[in-house]
Amino acid sequence: MPRFKLTIEYAGTRYSGWQIQKNARTVQGEIDRAVKQVTRRNDFELYGSGRTDAGVHAAGQVAHLDVVTSLAPEALVARLNDELPPDINVISATIVPHRFHARHDAVSRRYVYQIARRRTAFHKATVWWVEDPLDAGRMRAAAAAFVGFRDFRFFAESDGDGDSQPPRSTDVKIDRVDVVEAGDLLLVVVEGSHFLWKMVRRMVGVIVEVGRGRLEPGAAAQYLTEESGAPARLTAPPSGLFLARVYYANEPHDPAVEPPTPIARAAPMRAPTGQ
Repeated sequence: MPRFKLTIEYAGTRYSGWQIQKNARTVQGEIDRAVKQVTRRNDFELYGSGRTDAGVHAAGQVAHLDVVTSLAPEALVARLNDELPPDINVISATIVPHRFHARHDAVSRRYVYQIARRRTAFHKATVWWVEDPLDAGRMRAAAAAFVGFRDFRFFAESDGDGDSQPPRSTDVKIDRVDVVEAGDLLLVVVEGSHFLWKMVRRMVGVIVEVGRGRLEPGAAAQYLTEESGAPARLTAPPSGLFLARVYYANEPHDPAVEPPTPIARAAPMRAPTGQ
């Protein structure tokens, strides 16, 4: 039985997250249905690199699929996309060794949060429009507090595990948190080892509140060590969040040349070529 590595993009607006749930429409559930239709098999495994919450999008989700099929990777992609709804798309499939695991082998993940600085008739489902003026310099000062090996217990929802691996820990290594000005967009780019449930959205919520001038930049560091409930109250909406990329060992990793999200590189809200 071959193992396929799938790279997938989706608009999460209509779905209750990635993971299959009872009585809810999910991205994994739609792909599961498509695999059954294409291969005519029920005995297969589809495993994602991590969970995304309801309303959250992906430009580069990764999953592995174990299924008996005579289809070549390119044909499997085409057939799956014929069965999938238009807001889910399999970008590519490659055959990988059975020791490859989409979740456990991931060495880091990259999320991008899109903040619109103006009202827009387009992309409302993929941005958070913040009406107040935002000071990007203050936002960068706040974001710096999150970089490094930190305990994010006060930024996590207790009933979910995000894309962390068991045993569940609230310690997370964050490699970078950048605030990128991209025309009418502000992009908050976060890379780290793994992420807890709602963690990124709460980081963004605090960063935005600092940008508005309602908090001082030092509040980000304070909320890491003090239980205040503020990060939960300030949770950013899911609409602006993208799982942009999942990284594995020995893969090229050059953030300066990687497009952050499909929307950020499209007119009229176009990202710069470098970050």
